[in-house]
Amino acid sequence: MNGQRSGWLIADSVRLTYQKGANMDLKGVFTAMVTPFKNEKVDEDALRSLIEFQLQEGVDGLVPCGTTGEAPTLSYEEHERVIELTVKYAKGLVPVIAGTGSNSTKEAIELTEGAKRLGADACLLTTPYYNKPTQEGLYRHYKEIAGAVDIPLVLYNIPGRTGINMTPETIKKIAEIPNVVGIKEASGSLVQVSEIYRLTGGNFTILSGDDNIFLPMMSVGAVGVISVISNIMPKALKALYRAFMEDRDIVKARDLHTELMPFFQGMFIETNPIPVKEALYYMGMIERELRLPLCPLTDRNSEYLKGLLREKGLLKRE
Repeated sequence: MNGQRSGWLIADSVRLTYQKGANMDLKGVFTAMVTPFKNEKVDEDALRSLIEFQLQEGVDGLVPCGTTGEAPTLSYEEHERVIELTVKYAKGLVPVIAGTGSNSTKEAIELTEGAKRLGADACLLTTPYYNKPTQEGLYRHYKEIAGAVDIPLVLYNIPGRTGINMTPETIKKIAEIPNVVGIKEASGSLVQVSEIYRLTGGNFTILSGDDNIFLPMMSVGAVGVISVISNIMPKALKALYRAFMEDRDIVKARDLHTELMPFFQGMFIETNPIPVKEALYYMGMIERELRLPLCPLTDRNSEYLKGLLREKGLLKRE
């Protein structure tokens, strides 16, 4: 497969017991990785540094080639290269969940096959966008992929971007497929999360797809997050997770959630991943480069974001 396409396309760094092919414990903080660019190409050195930073900060897994990774603008070759490098630099310390979704079932299968061949531990598949399938079409889409590629699959429901919501009833049906292991739920509805938990008997992994309601989602059944903010503040988000899920300290979790709220909001002051890439640039970690149709923050929003970083001592360049 060549050229551009229209499709869219995480464990403490000391957890040395993790092995590829083993049952993954999909809990905790999984980072939806940005894709750094330099001179219109993937910046492989910056990608390595970002991954090393994530491992040092104790994330539970890495998710390349998703929305935050600007997957729609990656060529097939770039898509596979980013997955290959993420697997290489993760060094088996944490699972790599590669984004391989598409609004074409055939293309999603090809991308998922490629990710498996490159050593990904699981794949994240967004609901098909633009062509707006029925609920039966969604079920058949995921069933076809699961039957074609023997790799753990994580569903991704994000109606704000795809134009279609996958209902709890459909999710329950798809969850019965053996290699479908969880869902990144980004509908923004706690009612929907509660229904998924109820209908699946609490036996299906729910990961938050929204940083700003990660804490509320944990209270109704989520056990982790695929996060944007963890690109810049992984340790802080992991502390929130531990306070609620491990320490059972609701007051501490609430206070950490409240402290992080300006960043939860700031990372979406304009379309993701524009703000988080801008933040990483000001932290001295990547170049200030996006691919059209995404463009840099407005001057006003850029100054606001720098102010947030300055307050936390994260601002490395003006």
